[in-house]
Amino acid sequence: MLFSAFPGPGFYPAAFFALVPLWLPLDRLSSKQAFYAGIGTGISFYLPLIYWICPTLTQYGGLNLLAALSCLLLLVLYLALYTGVFALAMKKSPVPEGLVPFWGAVAWVALEYIRTYLFSGFPWGVLGYSQYPNLVLIQAADTFGVLGISFLLVLANGILVIAFKSFSRRAWPGKTNMAGLSLAMAVLCSAFIYGHFKLAQVRGQIKGAPSRKISVIQANIPQDRKWDRAFINETIDQYSRLSFQAIPCDLVVWPETALPFYYGMDPVPSNRVDAMVRKAGTFFLIGIPAARPSDHGFLYYNRACMLTPLALPKGYYDKHHLVPFGEYVPYKRLLWFAEKLTAGAGDFSKGETGPVPLKFGTGTTGVLICFEILFPRISRDFVLNGADILTTMTNDAWFGRTQAALQHFSIAVFRAVENRRSVVRAANTGISGFVDPSGTILGETDIFTACALTREVPVISGKTFYTRNGDVAAKACLVAFFLVCMVKFMKKKFRRSL
Repeated sequence: MLFSAFPGPGFYPAAFFALVPLWLPLDRLSSKQAFYAGIGTGISFYLPLIYWICPTLTQYGGLNLLAALSCLLLLVLYLALYTGVFALAMKKSPVPEGLVPFWGAVAWVALEYIRTYLFSGFPWGVLGYSQYPNLVLIQAADTFGVLGISFLLVLANGILVIAFKSFSRRAWPGKTNMAGLSLAMAVLCSAFIYGHFKLAQVRGQIKGAPSRKISVIQANIPQDRKWDRAFINETIDQYSRLSFQAIPCDLVVWPETALPFYYGMDPVPSNRVDAMVRKAGTFFLIGIPAARPSDHGFLYYNRACMLTPLALPKGYYDKHHLVPFGEYVPYKRLLWFAEKLTAGAGDFSKGETGPVPLKFGTGTTGVLICFEILFPRISRDFVLNGADILTTMTNDAWFGRTQAALQHFSIAVFRAVENRRSVVRAANTGISGFVDPSGTILGETDIFTACALTREVPVISGKTFYTRNGDVAAKACLVAFFLVCMVKFMKKKFRRSL
């Protein structure tokens, strides 16, 4: 049921009740059984959600099927630990029954916050992301972020759990419990009311806002030919042809590592790109691999480069948050055997510059490269530094015809709402598209098609509460979760000592 709420199956209302089958019977289980039930739930959720990791590792990571399956299962088991801890926390609930929905929401959000940043972070499958089509509910993300939407969903599940228990007992909850339940329902209803009015307000702002005409180029270069030098000219021709279809516009965006060579260092193909840009006569934002010499050889970067209409580099951004085992191997001396996983993507270094927006004409854009769109903090930093739109470039060809591309695209909706900025997305094989500051998808492409897509994207100024303050609510949940667990542990220890 959890999996069915996410892109692919796409039945997003399931997230409002998907945790009930796990949560409801926990009272009748031992602590050990509750933990295992949570683990089982996590496995059945994450395995179909991220199964695409397995074919990616076999086809492009150089692993055999057994090794790839082992990597997938290890990751799934790690993620399932969080649902196991959640189930254990609900089994040992330290609050009155009426406050159980709040305790569940606090525990879930605390665990999702930990998962977002622990061990470099893997926030794929955060519950709130399932609601990207639910425009009314997700408006609250401009205050509490995507984790705030997770909080509301778990709160709804908790209300249903208490309602089912009361029905099975054929007795209404007591006054204290009823007050807690009423408060939970009031919070949930308030989020929908806020969303209804906020959505209308933001759409009104969009109508009166200035706009930028931006084109995204989806060249659909096959991954197995992308780095073959024999196809460099063909790749440039494909991007050039599609770019000329897109102009006139203020900015043309190519995907992550669109150029399969070191732009500026490899003169012949670089000159061809420069001639095309000058002929087009507009700004280009291009994904490129980059290199610079160091004391230990060359350092390689996953870069986004802004070119002026005269093909002069105006600025660049090097990817800051790299994908472990995809773009670099952590703890190389210890995990030397894993280096071949980066063979298809390259062993990149972390960008040395911060989240500085790139200028084009009168506009500025913050650039998030691939995996970085999962981390709200990076988008916030770009907006705080002056970005009036956000651009994300990626190469999802790694994932083939799986639901991974749609899952990845849906995440951009929340970065738009959280910061009230339009998001432009360019992907090599799709999905490319545009999201306005209300979270409405203005246009999107099909996967594995070559095309250019152009839209007028609205530009809204100002900074939201979430942009200014980040995940303060999620951090409060984390602190509350640990404090309650600590108090409960100390009480138990004290009783034993007596």
